[in-house]
Formats: sequence, C-alpha cells, structure tokens
Amino acid sequence: MGELWRYRDLLWILVNRDIKLLYKQTALGFGWVALQPLIGANILALIFGRFAKLPSDGAPYLLFVFCGLTAWTYFSNSMQRASNSLIRNSQLVSKVYFPRMLIPLATMFAVLVDFAVMIVMLFIFMGFYRVPATLRLLAIPGFLLLMMLAATGVALWFSAVSVKYRDTSYALPFFAQIWMYASPVVYPTSMVPAQWQSLFALNPAVGFVEGFRWAVLGHSALNLNILLLTIAMSLFLLFSGAFFFRRVERGFADII
Repeated sequence: MGELWRYRDLLWILVNRDIKLLYKQTALGFGWVALQPLIGANILALIFGRFAKLPSDGAPYLLFVFCGLTAWTYFSNSMQRASNSLIRNSQLVSKVYFPRMLIPLATMFAVLVDFAVMIVMLFIFMGFYRVPATLRLLAIPGFLLLMMLAATGVALWFSAVSVKYRDTSYALPFFAQIWMYASPVVYPTSMVPAQWQSLFALNPAVGFVEGFRWAVLGHSALNLNILLLTIAMSLFLLFSGAFFFRRVERGFADII
C-alpha cells in the first residue's frame, strides 16, 4: 500500500490516459456507454420479461433489469478491461519500473466514467416510471465500493495469469457471460429456493445487484446474510488476488 501511495501521481496519469484512449476518434463518444446497456436492457426485457414472463418483484421489468445491468456492467467491464491491461501495456511493463498493480487499478478507476453515465440513465428511468428518490440512494456508493473490491480482485488474478497464458483474453468474455446468468440480473433472487440462497449468495454479484435494486426500488431480496457474504467474498477476492499478483509480478518483464 505504501508503494502504491508513493506512485499515486502515476496512477492518475494512467487513469486519464485510459479514459482518453477509450473514446478517442469515436463519433458518439460517451454515447456508446449509454447505447449499449440501453439496447441490452430492452432486449433482455423483451425476451425474459415479455416472452419468458420472469417475475420482477412487482417492479416494471425494464427498470428491474436496468438496475441489475447498472451494477453488472461496471463489474463486468472493469473486470474484463483490467484483466487485459498488462498485455495492452507490455512495452511500459518491460521498460520502466513501477508497481505493476497500478495498471489494472487505473483501468478500474477509468471505468467509473461509464458507471456515472449509467447512473444518470438510471435516474432518468426512475423519473419515467415515477419511482421516488429516497435516502436509500445514499447506499449506492457503498455497493459500488464492494463492486470495485471484488472486480479488482478478479482482475488481479486474471491479469497476472494472462501474462503467461494468453488464453485468458478468449476465456474471460465467455466466463463473464456465464457469470451474468448465474447472477440475478434478469431474474430476482426470490426465485432461488430459500435453502439455496446462502450458497447462491457466495456469488458476490448477488449482493451488488440486489443492493442496487434495494437502493432504487426500495425492495429486493437483500438481507443481512447476503450482505455479509458479499462483503466477505469481495474482501477474499481482493486479498487473494493481490497476494497472487505480488507473488508473480517479478517475472512480468521477462515473460511479457
């Protein structure tokens, strides 16, 4: 932590660079951030809400899905972009010394720009469906912090492995897609039998998604047990990922 703090100026330089590179020479710029989840939410609402008729715990299904996508999209995007960040910065890693962990961390912070756009869209949806804003919305930063901890842990694992095994760049999108359907993005946790919900909550995304729905809609399957499991799993992913990353980062410059 002390070494990361000493290089904090470099962290913000990398964050600014990632933001600029992500939207450089794009016609729509931040419009892509809004279009992708908006189109995705409508497709999911059509397939799972209209055709499959999955329940939404009394909420409008489109708003229900978009709450889940707001949490999941940040988690998935930050995890996938950060996991490939060392490969994209191979020249920097091989030529200059600095804490290598700064590279995936910079990506995590850069994706917050996308998250801010989605939060604005979520508020627009709330206004359209006349969902009142309450003090529960103040809990969103707390759930965001948990998402960042878990996504950082997963990204540290995959980014370290990807230096030696480039297969991760192909496997991770497939893994993320499976993970999404194993999370309550398009269906409520209440569909899971009560005796299996504690096991289901070992997936940290369950707490993020249900936490966002609780903050926006005022009701969800979130309870103290799910919240504590989410905190525990997020911290486990973070510390295990950081430990593994530090153990193998000395060989990055030679392998990459």
